[in-house]
Amino acid sequence: MGIKLIANNKKAFHDYFISEVLEAGLALVGPEVKSLRDGKANLKESYCRIHDGELFIHQMHISPYEFGNRENPDPLRTRKLLVHRHEIQQLGKKVDEKGLTLVPTKLYFKDGRVKLEIGVAKGKHLHDKRETLKEKEARREMDKAIRGRY
Repeated sequence: MGIKLIANNKKAFHDYFISEVLEAGLALVGPEVKSLRDGKANLKESYCRIHDGELFIHQMHISPYEFGNRENPDPLRTRKLLVHRHEIQQLGKKVDEKGLTLVPTKLYFKDGRVKLEIGVAKGKHLHDKRETLKEKEARREMDKAIRGRY
């Protein structure tokens, strides 16, 4: 079946250096999955936290399913992420020791199941963001010049 992208967190790559990524499942209810199939999700302001040995995602917005009933869940509710215990412990050590944070980068369907890609991230300073923008602009200009020659 393959992978179908639902949402991408471009802001995470702008604001953070992503060192490694981890794939996690999500504990969702029926109307949320139907809304995700319509592509109605936003990862922009979301973040992940470890609480009592479990991993949760906060502030991820999944729009209510338009054909659902009055029992649609809260769009910004905290959702549990399905990850092995040893992986949570490794992430907890990295976050505690090095001052890193957990940022969701992608939300997608993989073989019919909703998956979330979590990045272990370190915040960028303003000069780092400017540097990234300069590199991106230079790369864009080079590609434009190469296409113009042929």
